[in-house]
This record gives sequence, C-alpha cells and structure tokens, in this order.
Amino acid sequence: MRKGFILVVSLLAAVLAFTGCAKDDQVVLNVYNWGDYIDEDIFDTFEEETGIKVNYETFSTNEEMYTKIKNGGTKYDIAIPSDYMIEKMIREDMLEKLDMSKIPNYANISDEYKNLSFDPDNAYSVPYFWGTVGIVYNTDLIDGPITSWANLWDPQYAGMFTMVDSQRDSIMVALKMLGYSMNTKNLDELEQAKEALIQQKPLVLAYAGDNVKDMLISEEAAMAVVWSGEASAVIQEYPQFDYVLPEEGSNLWVDSIVIPKGAEHIDAAHQFIDFLCRADIGFKNADYVGYSTCNTETLKMIDPSLYDTTYAYPKPEWIEGFEIFEDPGDFVSEYDRIWTEIKAN
Repeated sequence: MRKGFILVVSLLAAVLAFTGCAKDDQVVLNVYNWGDYIDEDIFDTFEEETGIKVNYETFSTNEEMYTKIKNGGTKYDIAIPSDYMIEKMIREDMLEKLDMSKIPNYANISDEYKNLSFDPDNAYSVPYFWGTVGIVYNTDLIDGPITSWANLWDPQYAGMFTMVDSQRDSIMVALKMLGYSMNTKNLDELEQAKEALIQQKPLVLAYAGDNVKDMLISEEAAMAVVWSGEASAVIQEYPQFDYVLPEEGSNLWVDSIVIPKGAEHIDAAHQFIDFLCRADIGFKNADYVGYSTCNTETLKMIDPSLYDTTYAYPKPEWIEGFEIFEDPGDFVSEYDRIWTEIKAN
C-alpha cells in the first residue's frame, strides 16, 4: 500500500509541476521553445488579457524537440521548430492545420517569409524569427580578416574557436566550405565533409550550445560559429566583436510557430499565436532575443542602427544564394551516421 501511495503522490507531483499553480478551471497552455528565445514577461501579459496561463519548457536542438513530441507523453500546445523540422513534422502528420481566421495579426507577417518551401501554403506554421549562421570573432584577439569557413581550418586559430553542437549546422559548415549544397544527398560529398570535420577537431576548442555567448564574453573563446541572434547580443554589448557571413554562403533559416498534433488547447494555441504576431509583443520579443523579426509592423519599431548589419538585417545581396535547410527524409540516417562518426573521433 505504501509503495502505491508513493507512486500516486509522485504522479500527482509531476502533474502539478507540469501545470504550475493554475486554478482548477484555468486553461494551461503548454509551450515548447528554444532556450532564451522569448521574453517570458509576456506570459503575464497574455494571462492578464486572456486568463490563460502559460507553462513553458525549452529544448536545445530541433532533434530533441522532435523526439520528445514524437514519443508523446507530454501534450504540447505550441512548439517553435526550424524550417526543415517543420517539413519533416508535416510529412509525418505531426502538426495541426491552422485556422487563419483565428490569427488576424498574421497580416503583420511579411510576405517574404510566407509560402516557403517547408510549408508552401502556410497551412501549418506562422513565421517567428529568421536569421543566418556565420562566424563571430573578437577583433582584439583574432588577426583577421575572417572571410571564409576555411578560416576555421587554419592552425593559427587552434583552440580559439567553437563549432555548433548541432548536426546539421556543423556539417553545413564543412559542406559549404567544400563548395557543396548543405542539403546534399551525395554520399561522397558527405564523406568529404566528415573527413574535413574530423581533421578540424584538434583545432576546435569545443562544440558549444547555449553557453557560447558566455564563452565569448569571458574570452574563453575568441571566435565561434553562431546563429546571428547570438552574434547580435554579443556585438551590441561588446563592440570589439564582428560577425561575418562567409563568402561560400551559409544557412538562411526561419523558425516558425506550430501546433503539435493532438494538442489539448487548440483555441488557446491560436490565441497565443495571434498574440505573438502583435506588433508590440513582437517588439518585446525581438528586443529581448536579438533575432530578426518577420513582423513588418514590429520592424517599424526596431532601432534603425540594426538595418544593413550582417547580424540583424543584412542587405539582400549579402545573403544571395544562402540556403534553407530541407528535410532529408530517410536519408537523415546518413547524416546521423556521419555526425556519430565525427563525434567519435
């Protein structure tokens, strides 16, 4: 009996931990997002305006998010994956179709980020932020110029830089350095990328995640492969840093808001998406996270000094030819294998 009682109490504690301190009849919206990728103060505003409480959890990679939602157990009402993962989730029937009549502020989203290849009819996703992957470096510590992915294979920078602890992003660096598409399904090209990354490993200080900004600021690292918003956060506080869009090209990404299949609070999820598309809320988020907004009304509120910068709102010609990640389908097993072999060496 005691063992059964402990199990019941444990289960009850888990439920309370997940739902927070909501009232018995209060809707609790379960939101799953990247770490440090929203101004959490807006949750109080949303609750004040709608009566809906937000329970917030974070993930570190698209793959982590996918696996947790795929395996079930936790019913998320909102998730914010990247382009290629949204394509994969649509293909596997893991997302609810959106009712745009319930998202009137969708009109604020720029047409530039609608009807993209991963969701051509915008039936399942609403753009959230966009950006690039590039190289940020401390000009006080690195004798530049840094212009190319190939700089990350230069022995003079041994132990001074970090790569991204992300399968697609790190393999992308090698593929673009070699002149290949980051969406390649050519095994020979992937093998060349693998060998390049294995050869590079002795030069790499670390494969970093959310801690990369701290490593740069503390001067533990002098250079890093980063998403543009991380560069923006560092540069705006520490002007000795610069952000480079490598000459070989890179990833242009779009993260979007989705409703996972089987979500328990679909109406509330639509309310939250519409709330995020508001100009003022979009500005609070953009100001907090440092990434580039997809919201045309929010953009009017952004500091003009961020326009025409490599890390925030680059000129179109600077990112011409940049690629959006595509879902490789079953070929993902080859990317998994390549990444495992890189990490094992």
